Amino acid sequence: MHDDGVQRGPARFKPPEDLTRFGVLSIVAAVVTIGLKLVAWRITDSVGLLSDAAESSVNLVAAVGALIALRVAIKPPDKNHNFGHSKVEYFSAALEGAMIMVAAGVILVSAVERFLNPVELTRLGLGIGISLVAALVNGIVAWLLLRAGKRYGSITLTADGKHLMTDLWTTAAVVLGVVLVALTGWQRLDPIIAFAAGINIVITGWHLVSQSAAGLMDISLSKEDNAVIRGVLDSFTSEELLFHAVRTRESGHRRFMEMHMLVPGDWTVQRGHDAVEDVTEALVAEFSNLRVLCHLEPIEDPRSYEDIDI
Repeated sequence: MHDDGVQRGPARFKPPEDLTRFGVLSIVAAVVTIGLKLVAWRITDSVGLLSDAAESSVNLVAAVGALIALRVAIKPPDKNHNFGHSKVEYFSAALEGAMIMVAAGVILVSAVERFLNPVELTRLGLGIGISLVAALVNGIVAWLLLRAGKRYGSITLTADGKHLMTDLWTTAAVVLGVVLVALTGWQRLDPIIAFAAGINIVITGWHLVSQSAAGLMDISLSKEDNAVIRGVLDSFTSEELLFHAVRTRESGHRRFMEMHMLVPGDWTVQRGHDAVEDVTEALVAEFSNLRVLCHLEPIEDPRSYEDIDI
């Protein structure tokens, strides 16, 4: 509780939901796809399929990191972490982004080596079929993770879902390359497709790392969310009730907001408190995971206007 403000009571704050079940699902999917893709690589000797299996191995490491992050993120605030542990999700997403780029590096190196020393591929039909089964598994799990990430505001689940979706597109590109090799007999098509897939993976990994860095720097809520907040405040604004110094930030699946509310100096503490509660309830109705801190100021005092909106 801020000495000068009124904070929404914890009874109205929705505690974070346990999302570790999605982390377990991601680990299971990674294990299954690694096994399938390794079999596909062994029977075809395709560097594209090998690179695809390498990325799935990274998926497993990232999925374990995501599960750990999800377990830590749901811990309630404590003496040393007054605002909770939700920022751990950004570390998980950054790790996942870095691991994606490591996988991309392995793919690019393998593709260049195979381009310089092409090898005839074997048993392509069976290898393609196994890879498509692995792609189906990844596609279903990626869809579930992305949907859950959006629903619960979890950057960890979103990052894991994007990672698997990247893996899906990589598999599609690799399978296309293998099919073209089978149709044309040009062995170098396999590493060319693998190299293109590696570049795409680098871009995805860099995006995740950048997004995590922005979260660790206390980035504001999105323009759309801030517009909703401003709309709520505008609905309460009157000659007797003004707002300024409105600031927002994200922390994993949690959102924080602070504001200054100006009211007539002759209002009672009870009346000011009730006004804060009404505004806070309207904000929480829009964002159930939003914690609001409001500082009351007398509208007649010039010192009340020293803060500048960001």
